[in-house]
Amino acid sequence: MVTHKYFDANSTEFYASMVKKQFSLLANALQKYSIELIPIFWEDAPIDFGDFAAITPINSWSYPEKTETFKNYLAAIEKSNIRLINPLWVLRDNMNKSYLERLYKSGAPVPPTTIVDVKEHEKIYAAFDDFSCDEIIIKPIIGAGAWRQARLKKGEMLPNADLLPPDLALIQPFLPKVAEIGELSMLFFGNEFSHALMKTPKAGDYRSQTKYGAIETNITPPFEALAAGKKILQSYDPNNELGYARVDMVQNTDGQWLLMEMEMIEPYLYLPFDGENGLLGAKNFAKAIADKIL
Repeated sequence: MVTHKYFDANSTEFYASMVKKQFSLLANALQKYSIELIPIFWEDAPIDFGDFAAITPINSWSYPEKTETFKNYLAAIEKSNIRLINPLWVLRDNMNKSYLERLYKSGAPVPPTTIVDVKEHEKIYAAFDDFSCDEIIIKPIIGAGAWRQARLKKGEMLPNADLLPPDLALIQPFLPKVAEIGELSMLFFGNEFSHALMKTPKAGDYRSQTKYGAIETNITPPFEALAAGKKILQSYDPNNELGYARVDMVQNTDGQWLLMEMEMIEPYLYLPFDGENGLLGAKNFAKAIADKIL
């Protein structure tokens, strides 16, 4: 499942070339298993899934803006009984970032997290006292790429509504090390670690996306971070149903690694940062997919 705006021949989207390159690397790696990777433009009307062995939404990057359409598409796939990678329960759960609040309340290494209706301003302001912090991050409960995300300091007024999440918001304390050293992304295929990178924001910013000037660097993840990531994945997916996952972690001021989010629907796989120009990551991904469908 892919999104038109990244695959159209004349696309001017920032990430279009990256998405096409990733698709090409994965398609070539899957050929080893006689698996053909075919793009399905999910924004179009549902198609006949009968010709496919499995479907993965790896490049369906527009779903946060078209959530209901995406849910209907998943329902059509479910009705067809075609295999989904990742499984349907994962996609439905991971779409809504309330899983972070659930994990936090269960004692997992997650920053303090609460969910509020963005219209209830008093509850947003109360988070400063609830979390004993001077700065918070306000994120859409369904979103990606810092879309309609806001950073707010104690004493400041909320920005205009069009700059805030459209409905439900996830609130967390702002972690200074996000701006200082960045966000660690670890890629797992078939629950096996593949590769990792550090995404460091440009000076004066905290966002880890390259379109905002962040720098990405291949890295061997710290032992503590990798161990925490594996433990979280095993807890989330005890039956090893995942085909792929990207685990994004950040460091607290005391050095503890905390889960920022798990991308299990349509993560960018950062193949160029696998140390082998994308070939290692693509090989690991292809093996994980083949293990699920062959």
